[in-house]
Amino acid sequence: MLGTAIEFYDFLVYGTVAALVFGGLFFPGADPAVGTIAAFGTFAAGYVARPLGGILFGHFGDRIGRKSMMLLTMTLMGVASFLIGVLPTYDAIGVWAPVLLVSLRVVQGLAIGGEWGGATLMVVEHAERTQSSRRGLWSSATQLGAPLGSVLSAGVVTLVAALPDDDFRSWGWRVPFLLSIGLLAVGLFVRLKVAESPLFARTKGEPAARPPVVEVLRRPAPVLRAAGIGIGAFTAQSLLASFMISYAVGEGYSRPQVLTGVTLASCTALLVLPAASALSDRIGRRPVVLAGAIASAALAFPVLALVNSGSPGLLILALVLGHGIAQSLMYAPLGALLSEMFGTRVRYTGASLGYQGATLIGAGFSPLIASSLLASSGGDSTPVSLLLCGGAAITALTVWRTRVPNISLSRAPRGAYM
Repeated sequence: MLGTAIEFYDFLVYGTVAALVFGGLFFPGADPAVGTIAAFGTFAAGYVARPLGGILFGHFGDRIGRKSMMLLTMTLMGVASFLIGVLPTYDAIGVWAPVLLVSLRVVQGLAIGGEWGGATLMVVEHAERTQSSRRGLWSSATQLGAPLGSVLSAGVVTLVAALPDDDFRSWGWRVPFLLSIGLLAVGLFVRLKVAESPLFARTKGEPAARPPVVEVLRRPAPVLRAAGIGIGAFTAQSLLASFMISYAVGEGYSRPQVLTGVTLASCTALLVLPAASALSDRIGRRPVVLAGAIASAALAFPVLALVNSGSPGLLILALVLGHGIAQSLMYAPLGALLSEMFGTRVRYTGASLGYQGATLIGAGFSPLIASSLLASSGGDSTPVSLLLCGGAAITALTVWRTRVPNISLSRAPRGAYM
């Protein structure tokens, strides 16, 4: 969990800082709304790279091992984040500033694209021998990495955002990225002590057939369904975290007020995720995800109404309900559910590709689309609520039509959809 939290800290701190200052620093001269849209465009670049990272690291993770890929993805993420922290702005090097920013964001996307699959499979495959009936609960250790990383990133940015505006824009925004190099050292120390997955070690000596990605894509239905199941969670996560920071500040809230709301929502998720994951072990993955999707759709318009009220207390309530609870219900069972959809030989590739496809569609472009619609509608938040409803509807429909029994991972047919 610690290693995953560190990687998500690096990935999510970008979205937080981009929402606050990247428009003016890397796209100066543009209208503030256009600058924000451009900043979210660089944010989306990381999500575009995530499926490619899932394929790349999934291939080698299924061939040479989960552990080595986890070490590599963490190193790439930490180095890319540190380099963003020392990157000159547009005023210093002109157009090369946004070009380099996008390039480093792509490296972040590749790294996080391979991270989730490796970390999740290490947990569920280690637990398979003695704790298979609690696979959902064990997989929540990886799922907790996202809100814990969000708490860390929002907490650090909250501290530096309290600086005078000129100081924050000149050097304060760099601090969260520079801290990545220290977090990288801690994360590598932890991961070097983790043993390789026993299920992978058991199949490593078997003769390799075709590349894992080829096996997975020969029957794309499992990947497409996995992506559909995850879209609602990532749409809500992206709109109620990264986008909401920019939106709420534009509505008159202070940066510390908004970041406090995001932090409290993530703290709520730290409680809801393991509880919902454990519940999925008892009643099944589908009912939990479906309940979250219905709740997210039902809250889509009330959440924006609470934010638009101008009350800091109601802003916090909106984020806790929409992000901390409804989104967490959709997100909690994903680790176990997606692992159960693929056999050991292709599990890293298949689960990663489905998961990262969901992040690309649900999270990658949602802030960009929401910002564009907001600008074209004169500030009307209705399109944002409709985006939330749309993501939740896709998840509800997909999970309703999906059947995934509680299987033994070690006996799952290779590449089979369960």
